[in-house]
Amino acid sequence: MREAIMDIWSGEIDTICITTNGDVRRDGAAVMGRGVALQAKQRLPGIEYKLGDHIRSHGNHVCCIGSLIFFPVKHHWKNKANLQLIKRSAEELVALLKISTFIDTVALPRPGCGNGGLDWKDVKEIIAPILPDCVVVVTNI
Repeated sequence: MREAIMDIWSGEIDTICITTNGDVRRDGAAVMGRGVALQAKQRLPGIEYKLGDHIRSHGNHVCCIGSLIFFPVKHHWKNKANLQLIKRSAEELVALLKISTFIDTVALPRPGCGNGGLDWKDVKEIIAPILPDCVVVVTNI
């Protein structure tokens, strides 16, 4: 894992991880109301329904939809981010990267540290031993 200060949408990275929660609205849309999830929804209208379908079918797990990877950090949008879920998501991301033939670098915002309310030093301690160097943990400029 590497760290960088950059705009996650700058195009310098192959694939962007979107930190998410596991909540799906009655209309089938995943709740993507803040942070990088909201930015993704604004840039790719309809992505919230594709993610909602995935969550309903497979649960709150890492997945790749189009050119984005969704990285769960919360079980529900109202909750604080969950360190156990972040660890599981990091492990699932590594498994996805091992089978991927098109991903060279991945940008991941500090998982759970924005709207999730966690401290970066606590999260880093858990994910740093798991994530390979192709994952760039981003602090937005």
